[in-house]
Amino acid sequence: MFVLELTYTAPIERIDALLEDHRAWLTGHYDSGAFIASGPKVPREGGLILADFPSRADVDAAVATDPFVTAGVCTYRITEFAATRTAPALEEYRQPV
Repeated sequence: MFVLELTYTAPIERIDALLEDHRAWLTGHYDSGAFIASGPKVPREGGLILADFPSRADVDAAVATDPFVTAGVCTYRITEFAATRTAPALEEYRQPV
């Protein structure tokens, strides 16, 4: 399991200009089952994505295609963790201790 933290590095007007493309990119990863949850930070200085990829290399490959990344308007901080406890609705992502 991975937490992807986006931090905007450009004015919000540049972010907004790319938002539709970024959301289409998100949809593709939701459709593939890789993304579990996502949304903007409050205040809106970036966003967070909870993802389930097979490997860090797969995460890196996905992030490299984010329109925000290709346009150079954000950076990512990626943290891998073992989800040993989850809410019942997320049980399928639970990993053994």
